[in-house]
Amino acid sequence: MDMDLIPTGRRIAEKWWGKSWVTNLESYADYSNRLPRGKTYLRNGAVRSMDIDRGLIRASVQGSRPKPYKVSVEISPLPEAEKKALAERCGNRIQSLDALIDGDIPQDIADVFVSRNGLFPSPREIKFRCSCPDYAYMCKHVAATLYGVGVLFDREPLLFFRLRGIDVDTLVKKSVERRFESMMKNADNKTSRMLDDDCLDIFGVLE
Repeated sequence: MDMDLIPTGRRIAEKWWGKSWVTNLESYADYSNRLPRGKTYLRNGAVRSMDIDRGLIRASVQGSRPKPYKVSVEISPLPEAEKKALAERCGNRIQSLDALIDGDIPQDIADVFVSRNGLFPSPREIKFRCSCPDYAYMCKHVAATLYGVGVLFDREPLLFFRLRGIDVDTLVKKSVERRFESMMKNADNKTSRMLDDDCLDIFGVLE
């Protein structure tokens, strides 16, 4: 998709999913020397287009040559066991799809998402290629692309789940179903605020 991926504020990303993506990238020492130039490229409008699919990011990034360079970033799929474990940890605590998109989730769940075994990829799960002649470990075009992903997640958070191969509808549905089951179990428990049949009979309700 062709779009303007220039950050609009002082920070690359302003919302929870975008900020968490950027924070995750910048937490790795492997990337520390190469990321800054990518940030400058992004702010200068070098990332011309980007597509995100399951486990794959493709971008067109303008460099010093007339023709933009082609960047591809592969993200290893999240293992099914980890997806299941994360869903179990979420339990019935995700209130709605809108809340998940907005990052309006309990802090301990957010901590699980951004932990080393959470939803965000580690360097060993990221492989990248660029058509430029720079043979460095990470060229500035790749770095600009990775930052651009954070901008895109600010605008379309559901793309994060597409990238990681997570069925967000199932995740939220599971949470809603568990809340409903919990409510039904509690419905059978009498409380001090409920009147039993003897009390109702006194008032003539059961006649």
